Amino acid sequence: RARAALSDGTLPVLDSAGLRVGAPVARPGLLACIGLNYSDHAAETGATPPAEPVVFLKATNTVVGPDDTVLVPRTSTKTDYEVELAVVLGGRARYLASPEDADAVIAGYAVSNDVSEREFQHERGGQWTKGKSCETFNPLGPWLVTPDEAGDPQDLGLRLAVNGQPRQDGTTKNMLFGVRHVVWYLSQFLVLEPGDVVNTGTPAGVAFGANDFPYLSEGDEVTVEIDGLGRQQHRIGRA
Repeated sequence: RARAALSDGTLPVLDSAGLRVGAPVARPGLLACIGLNYSDHAAETGATPPAEPVVFLKATNTVVGPDDTVLVPRTSTKTDYEVELAVVLGGRARYLASPEDADAVIAGYAVSNDVSEREFQHERGGQWTKGKSCETFNPLGPWLVTPDEAGDPQDLGLRLAVNGQPRQDGTTKNMLFGVRHVVWYLSQFLVLEPGDVVNTGTPAGVAFGANDFPYLSEGDEVTVEIDGLGRQQHRIGRA
């Protein structure tokens, strides 16, 4: 119906002034993430590049709108940011035969910020889940962009700035495991359903990396963008 209305020129124009923009997928059934998936990010954290994708799951109720307030947890001192290319599933992925089969089950792509609390992640028992799943820790959107509009997912620039100061400036060319490989790989262990979201990793420039960037604090303003996929701008608050 949307395609027909677009073709006919009957889609209404929405005046979005003053309106909240929600996530393009409000509550995915599964939010899967790939860690250490950029060569430059692995290098800045001193990690050996993994031989297989590093997989972890993130609570789905972390998903908020692209411009919603992100809350620093009450006991947090190391809340970090991660611009990521999110893959949104449009079909069921179960034991895909090859990475090439991933194209048939990908609905599109979106901007994601995999917000992370590094003390919770690395210093509180080694469980990544509790460092990744705090409330508001996954702004998503503003748009879901279909593959024909997004272009080559392995040739997209990703950028993130805090208070106008550039922190991350990378490209999906530096992924260790490309989008199609990741979806195929996950399907060997998990069943991905339509509407599920996969965060595919972050480039260098995080506060946890080998640099002097400070962690996020209340009052900071974060801008996140990926070529052709739109821009987020959210303020940091306190839980």
